[in-house]
Amino acid sequence: MDDLTDPKAALRSYLQRAHDGLVMNLEGLPERELRLPRTPTGTNLLGIVKHVLNCEYGYLGLTFGRPFPTPHELVPLDLFDTDPQADWYATSDETAEGILDLYRRVRAFTDETIDALPLDARGRVPWWPAERAEVTLAHVLIRVIDDTSRHAGQADIIREHIDGAVGLNPEAPNIPDDVDWPAYVAKLTAIADRF
Repeated sequence: MDDLTDPKAALRSYLQRAHDGLVMNLEGLPERELRLPRTPTGTNLLGIVKHVLNCEYGYLGLTFGRPFPTPHELVPLDLFDTDPQADWYATSDETAEGILDLYRRVRAFTDETIDALPLDARGRVPWWPAERAEVTLAHVLIRVIDDTSRHAGQADIIREHIDGAVGLNPEAPNIPDDVDWPAYVAKLTAIADRF
């Protein structure tokens, strides 16, 4: 982990952890499993990544006047007028490999923004109301960390429902390995059933 005494390094480190946690949840699954809606509102693993990469570019690219080299690969803001969920699913023309590659490239692009600007650099979020659209790099970094972490958590739960994969990462899963999980779930169910 980076030197967390440096504020920018600390923010960047937490953003990297959120990125890694999100991508880990897609590893090893076939394309159909990545696309399949898992909630009544259609949430799916590949859609989460597409949403996160578009948000990250918006906050750490557009906000600071930095155009992405291949903008046709991103969801244009005006598409949300006709499809408010446009960044929440992969179209039939997109592949999981392509979206994950785009996510890696957006991450590298936004890392350049973080490297180039001081935390107090000013930008304007194009889709926010004018009275609160002016932000600093620090503000949007915190927002992107929050958003990415939240969506990585969604992906954690979806992945567990797909194949039982759980944990922080394969090397250090941060969950006990000697628990009888069915018994634990039964215990929690019995407690819940009392109410």
